[in-house]
Amino acid sequence: MIATQSTTKGASQAPYSAKQALALRQAGMQRGSITKYQPFSQIELPDRQWPSRAVTAAPIWCSVDLRDGNQALAIPMSVGEKIEFFKLLVDLGFKEIEVGFPAASQIEFDFMRRLVEEDLIPNDVTVQVLVQAREALIERTFEALHGIPRAIVHLYNSTSPLQRRVVFGMSRPEIIDIAVRGMALIKALAPSLPDTHIRVEYSPESFSATELDFSLEICEAVMEVWEPTAADPIILNLPATVEVATPNVHADQIEWFCRHLRHRDRAIISLHTHNDRGAGVAATELGLLAGAQRVEGTLFGNGERTGNVDIVTLALNLYTQGVDPELDFSDINAVRAIYERCTRMDVHPRHPYAGDLVFTAFSGSHQDAINKGMAAQDPMPSALWQVPYLPIDPKDIGRSYEAIIRINAQSGKGGVAYVLESEYGIQMPKTMQVEFGKVINDIADQYGAELTPAQIHQAFQQTYLEQQTPFRLEAFRTLMHHDQSSQDADASPSAVTCVARVLVDGAPHEISAVGNGPINAFVNAMKEELVADFNILSYAEHSLGEGSRAEAIAYIQIRTPSGETFFGAATDTNIERASIKAVVGALNRAIHAHQGVRVTEG
Repeated sequence: MIATQSTTKGASQAPYSAKQALALRQAGMQRGSITKYQPFSQIELPDRQWPSRAVTAAPIWCSVDLRDGNQALAIPMSVGEKIEFFKLLVDLGFKEIEVGFPAASQIEFDFMRRLVEEDLIPNDVTVQVLVQAREALIERTFEALHGIPRAIVHLYNSTSPLQRRVVFGMSRPEIIDIAVRGMALIKALAPSLPDTHIRVEYSPESFSATELDFSLEICEAVMEVWEPTAADPIILNLPATVEVATPNVHADQIEWFCRHLRHRDRAIISLHTHNDRGAGVAATELGLLAGAQRVEGTLFGNGERTGNVDIVTLALNLYTQGVDPELDFSDINAVRAIYERCTRMDVHPRHPYAGDLVFTAFSGSHQDAINKGMAAQDPMPSALWQVPYLPIDPKDIGRSYEAIIRINAQSGKGGVAYVLESEYGIQMPKTMQVEFGKVINDIADQYGAELTPAQIHQAFQQTYLEQQTPFRLEAFRTLMHHDQSSQDADASPSAVTCVARVLVDGAPHEISAVGNGPINAFVNAMKEELVADFNILSYAEHSLGEGSRAEAIAYIQIRTPSGETFFGAATDTNIERASIKAVVGALNRAIHAHQGVRVTEG
């Protein structure tokens, strides 16, 4: 018989004494000399090699979403949801998938049978099942495996001194005996499934908190029973069941183990890192440097307490270093949608790569750098990606550029300009970006929230395109005057007369003047008839679309007698008319200086 890992429940705890209750009320973080906690012991490894290594290939990935992740859910997945999730994992490229603990519950067992009966396991995928080192559970697990072509039987038992003392009350030899007897039973039952290639995995649970020499001893004892070969190695999974130290210490543990393991070529060293200290990804990356070949984890880090290591982050970290992760996250939004639907968990908006906000920038300086970087980026798909603040091209994982820059009171002119250009094709001159950036900052301060692209565009329209009082252009035409002495019929006109009808607070005024071009002529007419002196400082225009009926937009900057400058902008299918309307808009803005604009919600 195999020894069990059950514990005896003690009597129900007596009520707290008055002294204990007072101590609980006064509980809090210790200050100064901390006696309640102690640092984890360092590993004696003066010639450690992992700091100088690099990860150059993807590890063997094993998803434990359907077991470790599922058991951590408030509402575990149904069989149907597990099947949907299994299909997602297969589509992503996982070749090893831990599908559950079939001896633990009927739903786990039924899921295994559905995989077999509906022929859902591809030929290149191996399913993995977890089982404690208990005779009845191992036998039930083998019942679930009938008809499966390839399976990994994952045996585990707890090994840490705290678990040995507090949970089991067992010595080292007794703990080894549990593991050895469990592996012996698996070996004895394997021939009962002649059509199934059985591989085995052993985990000294809480490896991270177990003495290294004992972890080595129990793993080698298990290997002696199973008798792996280099062609058919055992998987030795070394879990950081609870993260108890810094990532470098975890790497030292892995390297020490790899160095001291006899028959190292007969074992695949696997990592199973939890995230109690928030360093699960870093610990796993360093563990790979230290010699591990395989990683168990979950999508988006779901799991007990603070979760398992996040395979999405690990894989895309490799990708950004030029290493093919051999998992396809080209449509990260679809992956996230299935994950959230099946687990009823939400991906945090700041979650690496997949969060709603990870490809956004609120800071003005960041927005400006992103804007310039995007403009300078070589459009060829094979070109080196070099955009400030964006370590990965969002398009590679199915994300859109539309939300890269988001605007609030911290935003700058570069971000505002990017939104208008990318969403609406409006390419403001640089000096106009400064002017309108201040308008947006004022609005964001008053609004007290992020502004959407639609709100920014609305503010642009109100600030420039809708400035039609006191002046409004009602009609405009030009007459060209050519130098009579010129023999060139195609020569440019030497002068232009403009004739315009301008409404001033609704009253029509006919104005006319001569200039060296339509804009200059109109400016002369306005100055002669309707306004004080002003000068044109700059002019720019571009098309807002394609085709003969596409609108153009013109930008005009003026300077008033007081030295203030104002931009005007206008659109029209006729670029000449757009330019004149822009002059009118700039004059109206000068008259209504310092009056704000409003944005609506939405």
